[in-house]
Amino acid sequence: MKVHLIAIGGSAMHNMALALHEKGYIVTGSDDEINEPSKSRLAKKGLLPEKIGWFPEKLNSSVEAVILGMHARADNPELLKAKELGLKIYSYPEFIYEATKEKTRVVIGGSHGKTTITAMILHVLTKNNIDADFMVGAQLEGFDTMVKLTKEAKVAIIEGDEYLASPIDRRPKFHLYRPNIALLSGIAWDHINVFPTFEIYVEQFTKFVDLIEQGGSLVYCSEDKELEKVAKASGLKNGIKKMPYSVPENKIVNGTTYLIVNGKEIPLSVFGDHNLMNLTGARLVCNQIGLNDEQFYNAIQSFKGAAKRLELVHKNSDFNFYKDFAHSPSKLKATTSAVKQQFDKRYIVACMELHTFSSLTEEFLNEYKGAMDTADEAIVYYNPYTIEHKKLKAISEEQVLKAFDRKDLKVFTDSKKLTDYLKTKTWSNKVLLMMSSGNFDGIDFNAYAKELK
Repeated sequence: MKVHLIAIGGSAMHNMALALHEKGYIVTGSDDEINEPSKSRLAKKGLLPEKIGWFPEKLNSSVEAVILGMHARADNPELLKAKELGLKIYSYPEFIYEATKEKTRVVIGGSHGKTTITAMILHVLTKNNIDADFMVGAQLEGFDTMVKLTKEAKVAIIEGDEYLASPIDRRPKFHLYRPNIALLSGIAWDHINVFPTFEIYVEQFTKFVDLIEQGGSLVYCSEDKELEKVAKASGLKNGIKKMPYSVPENKIVNGTTYLIVNGKEIPLSVFGDHNLMNLTGARLVCNQIGLNDEQFYNAIQSFKGAAKRLELVHKNSDFNFYKDFAHSPSKLKATTSAVKQQFDKRYIVACMELHTFSSLTEEFLNEYKGAMDTADEAIVYYNPYTIEHKKLKAISEEQVLKAFDRKDLKVFTDSKKLTDYLKTKTWSNKVLLMMSSGNFDGIDFNAYAKELK
């Protein structure tokens, strides 16, 4: 099968290209910008386009499928040529569904925790020698790609993002997967450029539950009251089984979290109530795939987390430095609280970057009220140029201070001034937590850790 990927250089798209190449497909692609690590990974497999740009002449009747990435625009010349030729055009999630429609599809959705839960399930399946296709939103340790598609696997584990499917398909991605087993971790308003009100955002999750296959199941976090309402009111026609979960019994001893299961203590490498709930949801999913609790708990002890999800950058006897993907208000709150709970005797410095479209939008800022209150010191960074680049209305430091509603909040708009400030501090008996979907405009966290006193 010959497949062409429009916008092959994206994080998800280049992984799709690698997965299809591994499956034996003839893969071509184009993009107007390809950065690392996509560039090197594509080049290694001979999939890197010879020239940067869009080349409609690459499209002809021999191409059996065109996969359209979100980076492309609706007027992309290759897309227009594909339409003119009458070629089959798929969005990324549409192609995932086509490749897995004969399998048991497990779809992990929710405003937060999707990648971690997906990674937990894959970790446990791998430890128990169960083959699975997958699509996950971050590069995981021990996995060559973020996408795997095979003929042999009977189950597919799919991270279900609620963002748009493609430039010409305005449906949320997770509406296209039609799961047999679904998990929802929580609902917290995000992507306001697409879902301008909280009610519209919630509606997408109601639709998702209604799209679960007949006789399927929904695993959901009952600690989230909005999600609980959605779970109870949805999926009624499909006769789905509903399985709520919450924070399991646990304790923290000398910085290690232990699950308490039937009187037995199970040590974990992850921590925080949000991760304990993620773990419980993952267990309920694994139970439905055929694993028992003992198999799950034996495997999960060695799970260290997904990339940039409370990822340990550096530690010594009295200092820990973590980086985290948290950027929305609910994620900030959960991550900061988890660190404070785990290190209750240490001084916690929490630093976050306003980086996404939603977080830099004036009307959304107030959603951050109290998001970092559990930290001993809270810092917010944003780059005014990023706001300008996204064509958004400028925000002021005063607006950020008012939004977070914390009088001692420190606000930086210059990355170097922020890093210089942190280098003036001594880090004995402290934890540094840096949270962003970006990288604070180019900070190399591993190198920076060595510069801190």
